[in-house]
Amino acid sequence: MNDLKHAFAEKLLGIKAIKLRPNEPFQWASGWNSPIYTDNRLVLSYPEVRAFVKTELTHAVIASFPEARAVAGVATGAIAMGMAVADLLQLPYAYVRPKPKDHGTKNQIEGRLPEGAKVVVIEDLISTGSSSLKAVEALRQAGFEVVGMVASYTYGFPVAEQAFKDAGLKLITLGDYEHTIEIAAETGYISKDDIEVLKEWRKNPAEWRK
Repeated sequence: MNDLKHAFAEKLLGIKAIKLRPNEPFQWASGWNSPIYTDNRLVLSYPEVRAFVKTELTHAVIASFPEARAVAGVATGAIAMGMAVADLLQLPYAYVRPKPKDHGTKNQIEGRLPEGAKVVVIEDLISTGSSSLKAVEALRQAGFEVVGMVASYTYGFPVAEQAFKDAGLKLITLGDYEHTIEIAAETGYISKDDIEVLKEWRKNPAEWRK
């Protein structure tokens, strides 16, 4: 698994889908200052990396959730990759909006899954876990059995780990923050001095460099 996480980090750093700037932090929509910015949507533009992520997400579903009989992607970041995984598995697919539409059919789940199906959720990025678990709750309320989630990347925040534990949901990820730092240091993307800064951020990201 560590080899996979290292490979994931190397490939996404290579296409700049993951960017590290310990000395010039990004500002997230939440207002947090962050030394990392992750845009997994860029994977869709690189056929080799796209094939790698699609294949490994599918392998993770087969290995950890073989009982799944349908796939759901979390909008908007995981819509495309979720569909790609469902296509490889030849399973029904739908995607879940953050909230129901305010017009038309007012759907939150877009698509048609078998009634009461066992569903595996595909996600793009896990930060606090809040938006991901809202999608899970929507599926559960609609009568589906969510067997687990497979995500491309996680920052590994304790708040997210606790949220998934509270929700009783198993999470599998291809890449994570810890292994990204390791690869970034090995390849000279960051200096040894940057490593401690990056580790400090994850301890309390909400208050870091306010």
